[in-house]
Amino acid sequence: MSYVLSQRQENILDFIEKFLDDYQFPPTVRDIQSGCNISSTSVVDYNLQILQKEGYLNRLPDVSRGIELLENAYGESKKSIVKVPVLGFIAAGEPIPVNPISTWESDEFDNVDIPAFLINSKSDVFGLKVKGESMIDALVTDGDLVILEPSLNANNGDMVAAWLKEQEEATLKRFYLEGDMVRLQPENTTMNPIMVPASNVAVRGKVVGVIRSL
Repeated sequence: MSYVLSQRQENILDFIEKFLDDYQFPPTVRDIQSGCNISSTSVVDYNLQILQKEGYLNRLPDVSRGIELLENAYGESKKSIVKVPVLGFIAAGEPIPVNPISTWESDEFDNVDIPAFLINSKSDVFGLKVKGESMIDALVTDGDLVILEPSLNANNGDMVAAWLKEQEEATLKRFYLEGDMVRLQPENTTMNPIMVPASNVAVRGKVVGVIRSL
């Protein structure tokens, strides 16, 4: 599952690139805070740590202007942008009633632009906003946006959008087929799995990325 940059992180990268073009040296954390209208330097630092971890930049320790963009990663992220439809909400907790997933396409209420390489240039992906905390140990939390590839099948351990047919409810969980039952496993040690007959479960998408809500 690829990490998808948040809009704030995209803005920070854009600001750093423009600052470098304008001044021929990198910005400080306070420059980024001011230029991107971010509430505090600690929030800037948090996002810079993520960008460094994901390979978009390097930071020299104890150097105020020690930011270096990694051109290959950042350049690739800007080459091709995919507009992903956000079709609704998905429960990360107890399943929530929604329209049948086959009708989600008619419920589109937003779009998000993401780099194509983060979803392996797939063109048919869609997004669902997460409600609940059942997947927090997989770093998917309330308010995040999960990016899914449409799929009717899943391997054990895949994170999926599962449709419970009889209940007409949907939930985001790990999928495990166990005989004639399916275990929908949360990634939260305080929550129990959902056990349902396999005949009552329809997979409608596999998670391929997540956009954090900060």
